[in-house]
Amino acid sequence: MYMKKKEVEFVLEREQKAGRLDPVAFKNMPQEERWIQSKHGYRLHTIFAEPHPESKKWMIILHGITENKWNSVRFVQLFAKKGFNAVIYDHRRHGQSEGKTSSYGYYEKDDLQSVVEELKACKGEDILLGIHGESMGAATLLLYAGMKDGGADFYIADCPFSEFSEQVAHLLKRDYHIPRWMVLPFSDWWLKRRDGYTLKDVSPLKAVEKIKEPVLFIHTLEDAYIPPSMSEKLYEHKRGPKQLFLPEKGAHAQAFNTNPEAYEKAIDSFLETYVPRA
Repeated sequence: MYMKKKEVEFVLEREQKAGRLDPVAFKNMPQEERWIQSKHGYRLHTIFAEPHPESKKWMIILHGITENKWNSVRFVQLFAKKGFNAVIYDHRRHGQSEGKTSSYGYYEKDDLQSVVEELKACKGEDILLGIHGESMGAATLLLYAGMKDGGADFYIADCPFSEFSEQVAHLLKRDYHIPRWMVLPFSDWWLKRRDGYTLKDVSPLKAVEKIKEPVLFIHTLEDAYIPPSMSEKLYEHKRGPKQLFLPEKGAHAQAFNTNPEAYEKAIDSFLETYVPRA
């Protein structure tokens, strides 16, 4: 599936104008650029930001479809206030990373695994690790967390879809008034032929039933792109420690931008309840 990605310069300028990115302050933060090799044959451009060199607390921040790692800096700053270092990187086909297509989490979950492995190899297996993601990034982390070797201590999933097939069907109906049966079978055939997976292979809903670690689900009630009911369904299917935060205001992937104080309070409550080491 193809969506036109945003250019790096566009995201940088947008975040600066909105006051969410101070390029000088971020550049002055101790950091290291790394290229991480994906098992699928391309390289991922990453930044290890380390405002707290003595801290063993780390976050990995995942951006959504069409965005790039500069959209993640606001969360680096948020978690830095809580003593966390952070890794941000461009998904395949985005920003400075290589790769020709996006798979909406199917191959991105393996890339995330490679990033986790690199981080732990550098900073130790004993780090406290959380993963935060928006939209496709949230779906990716849930797919990763559902793998048998998921390696984080907690997860924050902001506006994920529950199943890729349901998300595509939702957009077909909302934007084009086309029933799913007219498009989804061809989409499956095309994706399988081009990239080796089908819509049904991208199912955070199936993955979430396997996740043992704490998960905070976040979704604005005004989100018309990915319905909040998808996060509610994911929350219902998640066993064990979990929380759900549904702010009223905000478009898709705008929960933090629209409700920054409430967003931070929800994260604080989640960490205090389920992640005592944080």
